[in-house]
Amino acid sequence: MAKTSHAFVATMLLFGVISTAAEKASAATFAGVRVTAGSTVRVDVPLSDLERSYVSEGGNVPPARAVAVLAVPAAFDPVKTWPVLVVFSTSDFKRQNRDDLVNFYREAGLAQGWVLIAGDGPEPARHDSSGWRAGMTLAALDAMHRSFPGSDKWPIACAGFSGGAKRAGLLAPLLLLAGNRVIGVFLTGVNEDTLSDGFRTYKPGGNFLRTPVFLSTGAADKIAQPQQQNEVKLSMQKTGFGRVRQETFPTGHVVKRTHIEEALRWFRESQGAG
Repeated sequence: MAKTSHAFVATMLLFGVISTAAEKASAATFAGVRVTAGSTVRVDVPLSDLERSYVSEGGNVPPARAVAVLAVPAAFDPVKTWPVLVVFSTSDFKRQNRDDLVNFYREAGLAQGWVLIAGDGPEPARHDSSGWRAGMTLAALDAMHRSFPGSDKWPIACAGFSGGAKRAGLLAPLLLLAGNRVIGVFLTGVNEDTLSDGFRTYKPGGNFLRTPVFLSTGAADKIAQPQQQNEVKLSMQKTGFGRVRQETFPTGHVVKRTHIEEALRWFRESQGAG
């Protein structure tokens, strides 16, 4: 009888823990919109004066609001600490950051237990500048920080494919200067070293050179040819980036899901490793 009673109590305690976690997740809201575990939400968020100044680069007229898309894993509890993948897309075909979040990164990111976020305008920019991408992305991150207390300390990584990789490389140092803890940069299909450009432009400090950088290279890529991607790696190393990892897959100009997963695992493992 005693054993049965102890088992019953243990079961009820476990049920209470699970119920509490579920209640916390169900009570979470992102910019006022309910976020359920495993969901993807789209919300309108404000732009700060600084973000509006970034967005206006190239003569753009800042919209009234930015659009933020957030995806959270099935076990999401906003009280805990989560790694966050910040997604950038290419300018080709008027692609938005949120398009690549959904099409390329969401499945792999959620499987690895990451939160994913992207910021854009309601419509594509007249002039799709890096300032536009920076302002919209910072607005989305600011909304996350307001929504989930303590999330300003969550580690982030930047990711991009093709032209999005160029954006991610250029803007990762800026996100660090904005107060975010950058623990990795995932670049695929990239034929230009914008990470070194970003380092020289924004001057985030020497510690940034220890940020893990994962280069995913298609052996049959005719747009970002393997030799060009090799040169990107060498250029980063010449700048001083000491943790550049390049992995190759056999096909062309595509995003390799298993490389996303490898990169995200590596970024988490590398935290605190110097």
